[in-house]
Amino acid sequence: MSARWPTDGLAFGGDYNPEQWPEAVWHEDVALMREAGVNLVSVGIFSWGELEPEEGVYRFEWLDRVLDLLHENGIGVDLATPSAAPPVWLHLKHPEMLPVDADGLRYTQGSRESWCPSSPVLREHALRIARVLAERYGQHPAVRMWHVSNELACHNGRCYCDVSAAAFRDWLRTRYSDDVDALNAAWGTAFWGQRYASFDQVLPPRRTTTIPNPGQRLDFERFSSDAFVDHLAAEAAVLREVTPHLPVTTNYMVMGEFHQLDYAATTPLVDLVSNDHYLWAADPDGWAELAFSADRVRGLAGGEPWLVMEHSTSAVNWQPRNLAKNPGQLLRNSLQHVARGADGALFFQWRQSRAGAEKYHSGMVPHAGRDSALFRDVVDLGATLGRLAEVRGSVVEKARVALLWDTQAWWASELEAHPTVDVRYLDQARRLHRALLDAAVPVDVLPATTAAQNGLDGYDVVLVPTLYLAPDGLSERLEAVAARGGQVVVTYFSGIVDEHDRVLLGGYPGAFRDLLGVRGEEFAPLAEGAHVTLDDGSVGEVWSERMTVPDATVVASFADGPSAGFPAITRRDVGDGAAWYVATRLDPASTSALLDRVLGAAGVEPLVRDLPAGVEVVRRVGADAAWLFAINHTDADVRVDAPGKDLVAGGERTAGAIVPARGAVVLRQAR
Repeated sequence: MSARWPTDGLAFGGDYNPEQWPEAVWHEDVALMREAGVNLVSVGIFSWGELEPEEGVYRFEWLDRVLDLLHENGIGVDLATPSAAPPVWLHLKHPEMLPVDADGLRYTQGSRESWCPSSPVLREHALRIARVLAERYGQHPAVRMWHVSNELACHNGRCYCDVSAAAFRDWLRTRYSDDVDALNAAWGTAFWGQRYASFDQVLPPRRTTTIPNPGQRLDFERFSSDAFVDHLAAEAAVLREVTPHLPVTTNYMVMGEFHQLDYAATTPLVDLVSNDHYLWAADPDGWAELAFSADRVRGLAGGEPWLVMEHSTSAVNWQPRNLAKNPGQLLRNSLQHVARGADGALFFQWRQSRAGAEKYHSGMVPHAGRDSALFRDVVDLGATLGRLAEVRGSVVEKARVALLWDTQAWWASELEAHPTVDVRYLDQARRLHRALLDAAVPVDVLPATTAAQNGLDGYDVVLVPTLYLAPDGLSERLEAVAARGGQVVVTYFSGIVDEHDRVLLGGYPGAFRDLLGVRGEEFAPLAEGAHVTLDDGSVGEVWSERMTVPDATVVASFADGPSAGFPAITRRDVGDGAAWYVATRLDPASTSALLDRVLGAAGVEPLVRDLPAGVEVVRRVGADAAWLFAINHTDADVRVDAPGKDLVAGGERTAGAIVPARGAVVLRQAR
């Protein structure tokens, strides 16, 4: 993958939208790009209406001049297919391609991603314009890779129109081998008299009187995700047919609560994994969420280098209160991504827009222009990434700890009518990740499906948080980890249902019951805001359960609450290792305490010792050197007991480095 990387060093730049500006501004743009060290920009993402103002009438001259100008100035182009924003004439000619919500309301044109992913009209025109662009620009020396559409499923992730309904039925026929009785069994349609006599009777889970069928809902999530996967595959196929020498990517949205797509299904379709990430500005610990998301992207990329395609220089425009970033935050956020495997840092967008819905979204060149603190920070960042060019192509050192996650489990765990609304899929995963982050213990965040298929060789600790729907075969993979001396930790609300959201009978957690040696009889979630105490002093939140322990040791029990007297934490010896079960969401301090025991049992050490919370350390390794990234999110200087040459500030640090408050160092070390 690194051989096809679009830049020589780390990529630096962002979305470039020259069509928003008079041509005279373009020359200023490239001069400023050169000053900042920009080497890659994404072009044409929302340009369909400019490129094809009428059906079959193309206006490419402006784009010709833009690409020539960028090439003349040594700036590479990530050229987009423009399907994210179909032109007005296409919407007016084919209003049936517009998406419909669960209430039957059809959206109108006037924004972006205003299309049904199952629409054959949209697909036909998207592939046509992709082919035209590939044939015209595939050999242009500025073009380094293809950018398929933009943030697939961001705004049109679920469409309930009649076209989608027909496509859903076809998808179901394939999934259930044209056997409607198999569908009825999978969905449990005997409940509430929902039995189908034929696939022709099935509709998407549109708005209804009360709780829709959960099996139907889960399959519709899968179908909807697959529709976008198919769209990506179709556009990528055209680009590879015409320009097999150019890599293909699309920008994921692994951040926050977005889970409209199962990205694990898209990674075989791209040559380079890219991601967009935006902080939730009101979250004081947003940097920790960024680290978690970046680790998830690296897991999707199979540990290979990836690219952050978009993040923000400062404020965004779409949150209730769009807070500006504090001094130093631009550098820290960018280096966080690079530390965790990104071979570059790109932004939305190059020049802050003067008009339109995102005119208050920050850019690399703000409204104030070149003479601004923000642009000076951009120039400083470009210089820093230039000094880090040698990092490109290296990988994050493989961790001894793995944390598993799964999009389909996320969909299923947050369906309606569950024991409590307080179980949110990512809560436990983020808490475990944060505890490891604060302990300076590296972790690889992996798709559970990948773990189930390929195993977990090399990992001494495997964490399985709230994996409500577990992939087939995962329990056996986890048992193998423990049998060879590893430590496995499974938390509450894991392994509860099969792939159709049918409960695995015989006692919870059905998929992991034998591995863990426990048998849950009843869930006992906590009242809103309530806590429970364990007899070892730990504190639990959200969840408890009543279970017996036929083949495990009780580590701690509930001292109070609805499950008082029942086991809360158990441990079962498996071969030379152990499998742990945690039947509540431990508070942060208790989570850290338990992980200390588990890591100690596995012999896992921190990357750097004695660091305060709020300082993250990550190591990337190459053939001849390693690079220790230390990023300080606190208000005090911190000493990192590690030698090396500092590539941020310069200078050799033989006795360790001082990481300034709200600053960062990157130390080149011996391999």
